[in-house]
Order: sequence, then C-alpha cells, then structure tokens
Amino acid sequence: MVYQVLIAALLPVVILLIYIYREDKRSPEPVSQIIKAFFYGILSVFISLCISQPLEAIGAYTSEYTTITEAISHSFFGAAIPEEIAKFTMLWLVMKKCSHFDERLDGIVYAVSVSLGFAALENILYLFDNIDSFISVGITRGLMSVPMHFSFGVLMGYFYSLAKFGESRKRIWNLTLALSAPVLAHGIYDAI
Repeated sequence: MVYQVLIAALLPVVILLIYIYREDKRSPEPVSQIIKAFFYGILSVFISLCISQPLEAIGAYTSEYTTITEAISHSFFGAAIPEEIAKFTMLWLVMKKCSHFDERLDGIVYAVSVSLGFAALENILYLFDNIDSFISVGITRGLMSVPMHFSFGVLMGYFYSLAKFGESRKRIWNLTLALSAPVLAHGIYDAI
C-alpha cells in the first residue's frame, strides 16, 4: 500500500517535471541542477511551516474557519503567503550563484522545479493523511493541486527571469512580482 500511495503522490509531479525539462531545448539545464532545485523545493515545505505556524498562533488565520473572511485569511496566511515565500527563498538560494541561469526560460525551469519539490512532499503528506481514500485524493490533487504549484512556479520564474534579463530599472519591480503574483494567484485559487 505504501508504494501505491507514493506512486499516486509522485506520478503527476514527475510528469510535469519531465515536461518542463523537455521544454528547455535551446540550452538545457544540467539534471543535477534540476534535482538540486527539486530538493530545495522539498525543504521549502519546512520553511513554509515555520512561517504559517506563528501566523496562526498570533491569530492571522484559523484552521477551523466558518466564515468567508476566515476562509480567505486561511487561504492567504495559512497557505499562499508562507508557501510562496518559502519557494521564492529556495529559488533565490538555487539561483544566486547558478552559472547555468543564462536564458529567460531557465528562471521558469528552476522555479517550477522548486515548486514541484514542494508539491511532491505536500502530496505525499496529504495522501498518507487520507490513506483510506488516497486514490480519489491523489487523482484530485494530481489534476488540481500539482498543476497549480506548477503554474505558480511559471509565474515566479517568469518574473524572476525578467528581473535578471529585463530592464535594470525594473529589476526590483520584477522581483516583487516574482513573489506577489504567485501569492495572489495561490490565495485566490485556495479561497475559491
């Protein structure tokens, strides 16, 4: 049963990771760098918890929400903000001395790799937490949550690349969008 849960959790992640890697045709990133970004994404889950737990403790959101306002607060303060800050931090750590970051698509490839690392561990945790219904939860998350993290990685990587390769006067603006665009999209998605 453990193997079936792991396959259900990781299959959509692997498919999307292979897809984004194959899209980088002109100057493919070294597999070792993609693996590094993926593992940094796994570590970002723990950073996210270090952000979300104190936010819950000070009352920024509640896990037992009953109103729309509480659900929106939970979506942003319990998920979108901590998760995207954690992924952005890990992306920055991967990219800060990365000599392979030499074209715009690379920012997307690395950000998606980090995001999929996050999604992989999150998926495993969700499926083991719902072991009796792991197939239906795995299908739902494979069709919704994993592609969602992929998409937010695309947003983050796009603006991260613009910060490096775009106009220098817009660098801070693009770095701000590299974090705020995925936070906003993630929060809206979760709130809906």
